[in-house]
Amino acid sequence: MMRIVLDTGILVSALWKKEGKPAFLVRKVLENVYTPCYDHRIIDEYLEVLYRPRFAFKPFLVQDLLSGIESNGLSVIVPKVDMPFKDEDDRMFYEVAKFCSAILITGNIQHFPSNPDIMTVSRFLQQHDTETYDYFETKYIEKDY
Repeated sequence: MMRIVLDTGILVSALWKKEGKPAFLVRKVLENVYTPCYDHRIIDEYLEVLYRPRFAFKPFLVQDLLSGIESNGLSVIVPKVDMPFKDEDDRMFYEVAKFCSAILITGNIQHFPSNPDIMTVSRFLQQHDTETYDYFETKYIEKDY
């Protein structure tokens, strides 16, 4: 199964807009189509961000999502990558992706080093799930997450 790392913004988008590309990708993760990779820092950030009052996500939805990621995913302990990051909070996603040989999926490509395995949801679907990508291209005009 293909390994992926989901930036927190992808989960926020998935919970925010249930019919969008991020939500579709997250459903595929929960259906065991892709293996999410994570470490304790990523889970901590997911918890901190998804429970922010400004989002007002229902707690049971957040818990179900995180339980699915943890039960279907690969938990790792990774070494630190010694390189500068525009946003140090993004380092953990890169470190886990590199360690797991996973694709890092984010809406903030510019925060990461140039790497073909770091991509938006749209690009990921275009390269790895063309049926889903084609569906969205014909049904919706959507931001390139």
